[in-house]
Amino acid sequence: METKNKLCQSCGMPMSKEPNGGGTNADGSINALYCSYCYQKGDFTFKTNDVKEFQEHCRKVMTESGQNKFMSWLFTRGMKRLGRWKN
Repeated sequence: METKNKLCQSCGMPMSKEPNGGGTNADGSINALYCSYCYQKGDFTFKTNDVKEFQEHCRKVMTESGQNKFMSWLFTRGMKRLGRWKN
């Protein structure tokens, strides 16, 4: 059984802000490690192993949805310490 994380282990979004309770595994069950924006049907929605590429993607999505550039940078700078990117 997965432990409940406070942050998505891919993007760092607070899991308290997750609208669906987490991403979904291949069998449709909830995955508590990743948010539904990052993980669906047992796979990552943004295919990359490069944290810098993923940070840029997330900053772009955040600025397009109204977040300012500085805050977008601030929210993504700690991603390399999250579970998906540690290896």
